[in-house]
Amino acid sequence: MRRSELAEYIKETIVDVLQEATIETSPEDLSKVKQTADKDDVIKVTEDEDSEPTAKDIKKNDSISTISRKLQDTSKEMKAVVNKWKKAEGEDKERLLARLKELTKIKKELEGLL
Repeated sequence: MRRSELAEYIKETIVDVLQEATIETSPEDLSKVKQTADKDDVIKVTEDEDSEPTAKDIKKNDSISTISRKLQDTSKEMKAVVNKWKKAEGEDKERLLARLKELTKIKKELEGLL
């Protein structure tokens, strides 16, 4: 076996072992998984893809135009949610109000970055 083949075999073996020992979980279930996991297990915390970006997610090396575009998109979404909120009743109205609060928080973070 040549050296390059041996190196490739070792890499594949390591990847296979790590994949078997890796447990994927959401941030909410992290404490439960920590209790059941072995000390050799690797815990990978995955975020929801639908979650809105926070200031931590928006890197400092983003350009001004990128940040301003995200701010414009957030403002547009806020306007759409406000229009839905005006027409909604009951639980929908509360859910939309919570969404507006999230969007306001994101908007303030983006404005702070500009």
